[in-house]
Amino acid sequence: MECILVGTGGMMPMPYRMLSSLAVRLNGKVYLFDAGEGAQINWKKARIGVRGLKLIAVTHLHADHCLGIPGMLMLKAQMESPEPLTIIGPPGIREFVTQCRKTLEFQINYQIDYIEWPGDKTGIAFSDEQLRILWEPVKHTRFCLGYRLEEFDRPGKFDSQKALALGLPVGPLWGKLQDGLSVTAPDNRTISPEQVLGPPRRGRHVAYVVDTRPVPSIVSLCKEADMAFLEGMFLNEHSEHADEKGHMTVTEAAEIAKKANPARLVLVHISPRYEKSDLGRLEEEAAAIFKPVQAGRDLDLFEVRFPE
Repeated sequence: MECILVGTGGMMPMPYRMLSSLAVRLNGKVYLFDAGEGAQINWKKARIGVRGLKLIAVTHLHADHCLGIPGMLMLKAQMESPEPLTIIGPPGIREFVTQCRKTLEFQINYQIDYIEWPGDKTGIAFSDEQLRILWEPVKHTRFCLGYRLEEFDRPGKFDSQKALALGLPVGPLWGKLQDGLSVTAPDNRTISPEQVLGPPRRGRHVAYVVDTRPVPSIVSLCKEADMAFLEGMFLNEHSEHADEKGHMTVTEAAEIAKKANPARLVLVHISPRYEKSDLGRLEEEAAAIFKPVQAGRDLDLFEVRFPE
């Protein structure tokens, strides 16, 4: 699993920092969180490839988080026989995309499925053959969602000594057991996976939460995650702007991380008032409360390893 920061800024794209957007790549499929204006520029710079783009998850309907969707849709439409795309997000995301297509009159040669927040406490927004995505409301100046991506658990570790003791020779039967299938031993006994596998092993978990004041739902979204991408829009000296505009300081993001205990914290959605040379200050302020932490830079790539 790889996490690629397509952008790390907030409010407006800057020459040195595009708008916050995270691509998670797993087994050739790509799950994109937010797409502000110009998202396809860094997408192409990162050479992510559009064939695998399976889902776009939108936090809220502010320009710096959704104006890049039409460009991403048109980029995908340049392919021959593209696979369907799912767009999930707050109420109104279907109308926004549909109206953009109607007004701009651009053609799409693939199916788009929409999943909007239903207004209840259902935790699972989307799932496919390899992962699920959960959502929870956070607190911004308009309705906004935070997300958590969870790879499904893997089978437990295979015990070769147990398999041999059960009379199973090295070969294809071992592979079937590791895939969770029962097999027939040479003496016609049925051997189940539970007889040779350890307990299930947790998959990798990634949280993405931006544009919010500190609320308990952020802690649950980030709880024990392997990576947490949280907005750290302001230094503490500018906290009045964070409170007024519905954002978090790096100190508040670090305090949430201290409660949730993710393995790694990456600060994103950084205010345009801070240049590249200021990122060290954001890191230092957050690190006084929680480690490991770093300020995200555009096109940063993180390999997410299994917890064990």
